[in-house]
Amino acid sequence: MSSHREAPEISTDPVADSTDVYAFVSPDKPGTVTLIANYIPLQTPAGGPNFYEFGDDVLYEIHIDNDGDGQADISYQFSFRTDVLDPGTFLYNTGPIESLSSPNWNRRQSYDVAVVQGSSSRTLGTGLACPPCNIGPLSTPDYPALAAAAVHTLSGGGTVFAGQRAEGFYVDLGAIFDLGDLRPFENLHAQYGLNVFSGPAPGVNATNHLNVHSIAIQVPVSWVTGGHPAIGVWTTASRQRVRIWDADNGENVDSGPFRQVSRLGNPLVNEVLIPLGKKDLWNSLPPADDKLFAGYVTHPGLAALLPSLYPGVFPHLAALDASGKPRADLEAILLTGIPAGLIPGFENFTGPVLADMLRLNTSIPTTPAAKQSIYGLLGGDPAGFPNGRRVTDDVVAIELRALAGVTYPLVDKSFTPDAAAGKLTDGLTPASVSSPYLSSFPYLGVPYSGFYNPS
Repeated sequence: MSSHREAPEISTDPVADSTDVYAFVSPDKPGTVTLIANYIPLQTPAGGPNFYEFGDDVLYEIHIDNDGDGQADISYQFSFRTDVLDPGTFLYNTGPIESLSSPNWNRRQSYDVAVVQGSSSRTLGTGLACPPCNIGPLSTPDYPALAAAAVHTLSGGGTVFAGQRAEGFYVDLGAIFDLGDLRPFENLHAQYGLNVFSGPAPGVNATNHLNVHSIAIQVPVSWVTGGHPAIGVWTTASRQRVRIWDADNGENVDSGPFRQVSRLGNPLVNEVLIPLGKKDLWNSLPPADDKLFAGYVTHPGLAALLPSLYPGVFPHLAALDASGKPRADLEAILLTGIPAGLIPGFENFTGPVLADMLRLNTSIPTTPAAKQSIYGLLGGDPAGFPNGRRVTDDVVAIELRALAGVTYPLVDKSFTPDAAAGKLTDGLTPASVSSPYLSSFPYLGVPYSGFYNPS
């Protein structure tokens, strides 16, 4: 998945587990950029009575690098607080929740937002209400209205939302982690003869009917660029270094400085490219230190596996891997941004520092909906991934095709990608998501209801 349960340590701490990051020029609000960070993966909608929520003991941040050094120049910080109105009941709500101030809502969350630039910090909002989780028609009879009321205006401008959303990332987890068995190509898989397959099949969206918790912020482009149109974006979660159980008061006490425990920039990098023994270290470091991991990007293990998983399908990729040439195309896409000259009329280069960040050229306007390609730049749409990332972009197919060599001709025009490389997919599209995306902020759809949850 994009980064759901991507490393051993963070897989045991879902409240701090960043799952997806999105950055795009707002399609319905020109002159603004929208940044979204998702946390708490694989939420089953019916997960009561203790429904999912942000961690009061976690510092969530969305970072922007606007000078290309892999360090945060601007950080939006989010701190949450949970209040229980009646600790004498086990119930999340004692009646219908018809507003964010409803006395029937027993366990509620609010949050503060601050922006940090250099050594200065400025509060943008305090006590902002999250919406409840989407429980069902009796408890949350008009959920879209509750969510709309939880969209807040920040001090000085900008818009923010924090709360539950429908999972918008679509991926066939069951196939991908079954020895890379992509269902549309399963008849070409090396293990085909050991399984009872009926031939190529459509993908199965493993994240459908699941929810996440989203932090979304929409601000003027001028707030984040610092005079440089191309910015780098990533999210982190941090915990304080010491936690002690206070037996007298029956609660945990946290102290000490915050320590980063989760990080996410480009989708699938830590998930697929960083080896198991390095994943936890990667999560603890800033993008500026990604030179330590560059070899796993320029010599990706999955690209080496594809020819053996699909014998005879990727002969050109096999030859490229055997040559030992570093993948300069993947370094550009994932670690530096794409410099001018590789793709006519396009660049999102932030500089030579190797850093895993979503890179967004904010001067490239949003593509009209009718002309958007879910394959982003590979589909001729410069406003899509890897130029930032929109909620509908098919990042799984894009990165599979890039790993398979489709993008290598950008740096070596003598290379011919294998025919199958440009068709690689897990068989899913935005139509695989049952809860539709929204056309306005916060763009991810209404979370699935526990009562109506088909699973």
